[in-house]
Amino acid sequence: MLRVLRNFWNDQRGIALILVAIMLPAIIGMSILAIDMSRANNLHNDLQKGTDAMSLAAAAELDGRSDSITRADRALATLVSNHYKFGGSTGVDQVLQAAGVTRRYLRSLPATDDLPITSANVITDEVAGALEARYIEVRVTPVGFFAMFPVSFLSGNDADNSFNVGAVSVAGFSRGVCDFTPVYICNPYEGSGDSIYSVAADPAKRRRLIELRQQGGSTAQNSPGNYGFLQPPDGSTGANVIRDMIAKTKSAACYNSRGVLLRPGFIATVRDALNVRFDVYNGAMNGNKNDPDYAPGENVRKGYQMLSKGSGSACNADLASPPDPTKYDAFPRDNCFSTGCSIANGRVGDGNWDFNRYWSTNFATTTNPVAISPPLGADGVSPASNTNQPTRYSTYRYEIAQGIVGHPSNGGETGTPACSANKVSDPDRRIIYGAILNCQALAAAGLMGGGASSPPLPVEAFGSFFITETVESGSDQTIRVELVDVTGREGQGTLDNFLRDEVQLYR
Repeated sequence: MLRVLRNFWNDQRGIALILVAIMLPAIIGMSILAIDMSRANNLHNDLQKGTDAMSLAAAAELDGRSDSITRADRALATLVSNHYKFGGSTGVDQVLQAAGVTRRYLRSLPATDDLPITSANVITDEVAGALEARYIEVRVTPVGFFAMFPVSFLSGNDADNSFNVGAVSVAGFSRGVCDFTPVYICNPYEGSGDSIYSVAADPAKRRRLIELRQQGGSTAQNSPGNYGFLQPPDGSTGANVIRDMIAKTKSAACYNSRGVLLRPGFIATVRDALNVRFDVYNGAMNGNKNDPDYAPGENVRKGYQMLSKGSGSACNADLASPPDPTKYDAFPRDNCFSTGCSIANGRVGDGNWDFNRYWSTNFATTTNPVAISPPLGADGVSPASNTNQPTRYSTYRYEIAQGIVGHPSNGGETGTPACSANKVSDPDRRIIYGAILNCQALAAAGLMGGGASSPPLPVEAFGSFFITETVESGSDQTIRVELVDVTGREGQGTLDNFLRDEVQLYR
């Protein structure tokens, strides 16, 4: 008997079955826990990807405009309109946004990622704060993840066997431009009933002549149609540095729509810098006439006649005095400037200009009529005329494309540069690029306090303007331009090569 008991005690056959039986609950539990952890991890990854996508989509609308938060909310609502079922006892189809998607718009982020976002970073007034919204935080906390493993033992929650899995993402947007001149322009259409975007989209409005004026005082500079200067990225703010950046064929400056810094003060030599584009070298620019970095454009027709005094050099030319537009005619100004224009205190014309006079003086001349028909007018079908007026810019480009720049006017002026030994083949040499600011709104918000004391100011858009005539001397250095294009969805796309758009995740 003792031997039988001893053999039974020492017999290890079947012990695995006993161990398996003992460990089976733990094995099953661990397997279920592994499955639950895998499901929860997959859910969290999917949620994080979705949250990242939502924050990026919303952040792409935060371009510093007054409706940026409205558009960001619209993008967010559209993106999360899908339905989901993440399991659970009910299996009810739910709208994700209704299940716990929340967002906060931020003006800034903490200095390091390990610091929490505080109330100082959060925009509370989403109407007035839309101009400052730079980031969005999207938080997703779905409910009803049903676990097979009895997590109620761990949580003490006897009501159900579920827990929440959430995700948080912070994204931001920045838009910048490069190769832009250090110039800002107070939106000439601010408060007029027209937006700068609707004007850019309408050829009839784009041909309105705009008078940009440089003002010395900080208050005066806030008026629509005034212009001033931006601080160059390298921090050099001297008048000569600004002048040369405007005069050169290519500016290396880059600016961010989130904020540009103003360079205060009046720069009298801006006239000389801009007139270089017209093959006119006066003042400090006189020594740069043969420098290719200061070359004129390929079409510089400006209504000038040769002067009899001096050596007879091609640089010795000026406006006809008294004016004789039947012989020498730059692009005429809008007719209303002689009677009183109504937009922006008379700074913006109505777009009606004397195309017939310009064309007959310079191309349909009495002594040497050109065998080229006029460009198409505003309707895009019929030849241009005073009843079917084109933009001045399209006429200028047409002259280059048709090879008639060198055709003499009735007075003998051609559009070919003659003073400088160089010229720029880029037809847009007579374009000035600048940041468009809503100066009145910025001043009302206390953001445009004046000069160097102003904080970085948000840009409504970056724009391009065609300079129609040489800049006249005077106390306000008036630049007469046509709007060509603006950045953004409403633009014509001609500025896309200058844009540097970036949407990225920060947290």
